[in-house]
Amino acid sequence: VQLVESGGGLVHEGGSLRLSCVVHGGKAFIGYDMNWYRQAPGKQRELVARITRGSTTNYTDSVKDRFTISRDNAKNTLYLQMNNLKPEDTAVYYCNVDRVFLATVNYWGQGTQVTVSS
Repeated sequence: VQLVESGGGLVHEGGSLRLSCVVHGGKAFIGYDMNWYRQAPGKQRELVARITRGSTTNYTDSVKDRFTISRDNAKNTLYLQMNNLKPEDTAVYYCNVDRVFLATVNYWGQGTQVTVSS
């Protein structure tokens, strides 16, 4: 299973970006519980948003009402819509799969850089 992120870049404060994560090689995308993590320089990786196979979503407090996680099962793709970006959102963003139906897994993408300038 290969996860490929895209959509990162440089944006001014208040701008928007949409990250995508395409899953290649997996045959059970509909059964995946998926996450977006981020890691800023010198900081630990943190969970930003989660979506279950039933499309239940959760967000870390700092991104609530600004970020939206979603999925397109027909395209094997996970998304993160990021609005009203702030400099503190600057990080490498990673896509992760941690469950396939009832089985625990740990699949990661290579990451995509998001930089927000003030």
